[in-house]
Amino acid sequence: MDNRAEVRDFLTSRRAKITPERAGLPAAGQRRVPGLRRSEVAALAGMSVEYYAKLERGTLAGVSAGVLEAISRALQLDEAERAHLLRLAHEADGSSAVLRPRRRPKQWTVRPSLQWSLDSISAPAILSNMRGDLLAANLLGRAMYSDAFAGGHPNFARFTFLDSAAHRFFPDWDGAADITVANLRTAAGKDPHDKGLHDLVGELSTRSDDFRRRWAAHNVRIHGTGVKHFRHHIVGDLILNYETMDLRAEPDLTLTIYTAEPQSSTDHALALLASWAVTAQEIG
Repeated sequence: MDNRAEVRDFLTSRRAKITPERAGLPAAGQRRVPGLRRSEVAALAGMSVEYYAKLERGTLAGVSAGVLEAISRALQLDEAERAHLLRLAHEADGSSAVLRPRRRPKQWTVRPSLQWSLDSISAPAILSNMRGDLLAANLLGRAMYSDAFAGGHPNFARFTFLDSAAHRFFPDWDGAADITVANLRTAAGKDPHDKGLHDLVGELSTRSDDFRRRWAAHNVRIHGTGVKHFRHHIVGDLILNYETMDLRAEPDLTLTIYTAEPQSSTDHALALLASWAVTAQEIG
């Protein structure tokens, strides 16, 4: 697969993010573009300007692990960015088949035992894939993401960028939008042959200027643990910790569980949400 354009855009965007001061270099002279010059990155990585320029033009095939590590250090890449660069190098070498996730059937359905596992969790729990499709949830998870589920075929990216309810549900909408796109960009690096992901990116790029601008930034991230702020239409503000785990039997699916600090206002709000969910289920 020819991924030179992807490599070029990624490395150029990373170079633009590093200021001379951050890299420990003097900021002398007028700069036509933000960030470091190619010559400065080459010096920091211990290679010639010509060689680094060749790499930044997209020629990563055959590049050694040592060179990739030197570039990672020079550009101060974080864990997600380093992993993305390694995947791009594997793609350039034609070894992407080793990294490609196992395909699942187009009409995949949750196994009964997997749904039972979700239902046994007392906190909101959801199951999603790398594209951000919300595939399954327990009762409290469906209640928490009721706005996203309302469309029938929920996807985090479509909800974030195409549904006006997302601006209320995510009080920090810009931050949520940044994370959503970075997750999709990471997924694209893991499986560049995912047609569903290509179609999703194409749809959102056409329909949302906000998405298109963020996609062009080439930011990536590893989504594992943290704190999120939601504003639910029934119970109000929720400050939730989350843990995201890969499933051994389903390599490209992740389980996310949300928890609140015991006896906090969010803990009480979750109890109210659970009561509302049971009532709504009985009425429905």
